Amino acid sequence: MPFVDTPLRTYYEIAGAGPRLLYISGTGGDLRAKPGVFDGPLPQHFEVLAYDQRGLGRTAVPDGPYSMRDYAGDAAALLDTLGWDRCLVMGVSFGGMVAQEFALRHPSRVERMVLACTSPGGAGGASYPLHELADLSVEERARRTLRIGDMRLADVEHENPERFERMLAYLVASESVGAGEPDRAKGRALQLEARRHHDTHDRLPSLTMPVYICGGRYDAIAAPANLDALHAQIPNSRLEFFEGGHLFLVQDRSAFAHVVEFLRGDS
Repeated sequence: MPFVDTPLRTYYEIAGAGPRLLYISGTGGDLRAKPGVFDGPLPQHFEVLAYDQRGLGRTAVPDGPYSMRDYAGDAAALLDTLGWDRCLVMGVSFGGMVAQEFALRHPSRVERMVLACTSPGGAGGASYPLHELADLSVEERARRTLRIGDMRLADVEHENPERFERMLAYLVASESVGAGEPDRAKGRALQLEARRHHDTHDRLPSLTMPVYICGGRYDAIAAPANLDALHAQIPNSRLEFFEGGHLFLVQDRSAFAHVVEFLRGDS
């Protein structure tokens, strides 16, 4: 298994060929959960590096508290260890928050950046406070996450309960990966607490690399207004919305094509 000590013992995977792309996953991200980034189209176009962030998956769970600066530092240390001086960056949801912090602290290392379904925090608006759902059962937390992840699903739950239950079962299975492992609940809680304090809003105008901001029209976790705020703050950015919620990248088949086009420099 590919582990490195950065000095944080970090689990990572690399697949694909092409320009180097650092992919940073969202809240509770675990590379064992399927389908994941390596099951999608990105490895067909890029050499993709993805990893379990501190406290999650097979990466170590150091004592807290954690800060967004810590998460950005982890990404930089992983790149250092693997000899990646400069690369493309894509951050999804919480990973988009980490990507913002990383780009602000290490701007010379980022060629182009995609910020998907994420928020700037502060005056630009925060993503939904998922820490408020932490004490719910896995099933109830998944149910609530589905409802806020796509505002249309309230109608689906009422009009097509079988479809909603299938979606719920998938999310529960994903949330349950690694359940019961030592310190897993601790690591997740520490991530949520760091997420709670994310705020890059006032610093974002210093970014100069090309940035593609994208999200779902029906997302209530990272609301469209928050993406508007990101776009307003980042000088060399473009913004695009797709037909979906927080999972717009799999809900709208055109989304990944636009991401790839941007990362390749074709747009």
